[in-house]
Amino acid sequence: MGSIPTLDFIGANTPAAADQLAEETAIETAHGIVWPSAPQCVHGAIFDLDGTLLDSMPWWDDLGERYLRSLGKTPEPNIRYHFKRLTMEGSAHYMKETYGLEQSIEEICTGVMSGIEFAYRDCIQCKPSVVDMLETLSNAGVAMCVATATRRDCALAALERLDILKYFSALFTCTEVGASKTEPDIFELALSHLSTPRETTFVFEDSLHAIETAHAAAFPVMLIDEPASAGDAKACQALADVRLKNFTAFSTL
Repeated sequence: MGSIPTLDFIGANTPAAADQLAEETAIETAHGIVWPSAPQCVHGAIFDLDGTLLDSMPWWDDLGERYLRSLGKTPEPNIRYHFKRLTMEGSAHYMKETYGLEQSIEEICTGVMSGIEFAYRDCIQCKPSVVDMLETLSNAGVAMCVATATRRDCALAALERLDILKYFSALFTCTEVGASKTEPDIFELALSHLSTPRETTFVFEDSLHAIETAHAAAFPVMLIDEPASAGDAKACQALADVRLKNFTAFSTL
């Protein structure tokens, strides 16, 4: 087992970088950006799934709209905003109340997920260099778990098929926790499980609402670039401690 990794892989511990951090200026390299708020080492990692580990956001892009149209409803332009922030059950409640759906919450969830379950079982792939990154962190002794708004069976199907479930000591879902990522509950539960220091336990995320929550709960945040979140890029970077353009940086650890 290797030593706990530092942020050397994106330049944070070079002498010049140390001077920059002392001056409270961000360090930008080919791999990403490190802000002065970033801790210098990584003891724990709490990973989001969709848009972070998995290249799955295109599959979610119009899922709610397609379900509503199948029922003869016209989706409002902001429905994707609600889907990003809510659990599946929360999204179902939103659609039922907003669009006057007769279906039960369970039926709505089943109907929506029927359009994407197969993708987790058969199609969705990891983002580039994810496996190498997880292997590097695992070999270095970093404690890792997953915290996701995706349903457990779908998350497990993808993690098992892609052979990366072995890297995580636990999988936490918003549905089982009983709160979306607008609340810190899932991150707090993950931290308790990992038993690592909060100040060196990174939350890896791509979505603004989750980054806002993790930041407010005093977790260091590693922002992962994701095209689906491009509209929130500036707001995300304002809260993140590290921004990664991709995971290839970890190959140099």
